[in-house]
Amino acid sequence: MSKNSLLKWLQEGNISIPGVLLSQYKEMNLNEHELVLILHVISYIEHGNEFPTPVELSSRMTISVAECTDMLRKLIQKGFIEIKDNYSADGIRYERYHLDPLWEKLIDQFLLSGKKEEALKIQQEETDLYTCFEREFGRPLSPFECETLALWMDDDHHDPHIIKAALRESVLSGKLNFRYIDRILFEWKKNGIKTIEQAKSYGKKFRQNQAQQRAKREDMPSQTTKSVPFYNWLEQ
Repeated sequence: MSKNSLLKWLQEGNISIPGVLLSQYKEMNLNEHELVLILHVISYIEHGNEFPTPVELSSRMTISVAECTDMLRKLIQKGFIEIKDNYSADGIRYERYHLDPLWEKLIDQFLLSGKKEEALKIQQEETDLYTCFEREFGRPLSPFECETLALWMDDDHHDPHIIKAALRESVLSGKLNFRYIDRILFEWKKNGIKTIEQAKSYGKKFRQNQAQQRAKREDMPSQTTKSVPFYNWLEQ
């Protein structure tokens, strides 16, 4: 390659586009020809030609002038491109392509995509939660138990991870039932327990306290032992 050819290549420059346009154009109902046409429009604008003609655009593509004209019309109809009037310093009116609608749609699609991913994540966490309960109980959950799980998440706003921690706590305590788990969740919410770390720490303290109460009960005379209640979550 000669120096002149290399210089010409460098003078072509680069175009700047958000990477999210490449990852989301399909979700925005754009096909590959429309995407490439938009990229050429961006390229022309960045090189100072704000209103390239269908002839100029089609010359860089594998479509005819008529196809390019039709595609531009559809992009305008779908709200991806606008044509706006501008005025030069000496008052001469001219038209230019305006791409703000494209970027606005791209932002909306990006935010929507994030919400969809979050919704799928929550759905997966909830599915894992049901599976975790059925594994620990060794059987399918009853309709009432499924409804209770849903209430914990939807009405009480317990995080699925916290519910799993309460399930684990009930297993460690040897009291695997929904009433016991519900009481644990109630106690944690009352005491501001919102993270797995806080739940583990609170559970550890509870079991230590339980062990101390049991030791005290065993050290007491038999006639007084009966009056000492067994400490558990349900009595909190």
